[in-house]
Amino acid sequence: MKVEYINPFIESSQQVFQMVTGIKPTLEKVFLKKSPYPSDSVAVIVGLTGKIRGQVIISLTVDTAIYIASLMMGGAPIAGFDEMAKSAISELGNMIMGNAATLLSTRGIAVEITPPSLLVGEKMVVSPSKMNTICVPLNLGDNRKLEIDISVEDK
Repeated sequence: MKVEYINPFIESSQQVFQMVTGIKPTLEKVFLKKSPYPSDSVAVIVGLTGKIRGQVIISLTVDTAIYIASLMMGGAPIAGFDEMAKSAISELGNMIMGNAATLLSTRGIAVEITPPSLLVGEKMVVSPSKMNTICVPLNLGDNRKLEIDISVEDK
């Protein structure tokens, strides 16, 4: 997988996350995941088509999702991972991916994104079909993190 495909997702996630939560996530060591791989209990999945195709999965725990949703709503307390919190996390994924698509486009890589799908469950396993997955871990502080799993290839 080409680095020019990965960097826009890193840039976008850091920019969008800081804009909507006020937290600047720290990039940890990027690595290759072997398929199939386990996912945290919340996953936002967005497909990509165009010059490159594939999917991006933003994976995080329920506790981290609630924390992020609360920050996105101005710090309002959230009792659980309710419909409002789910909507906020889906929108975060949509914003990150939309911004990444714009960054890719400015670099000559035209892509379109699908609407985000939100999955919630225990012991989920992901198996991208015949594609490598690059994991971009972001540390949010306070022992919280999320992972952006990028599985794309040239069309």
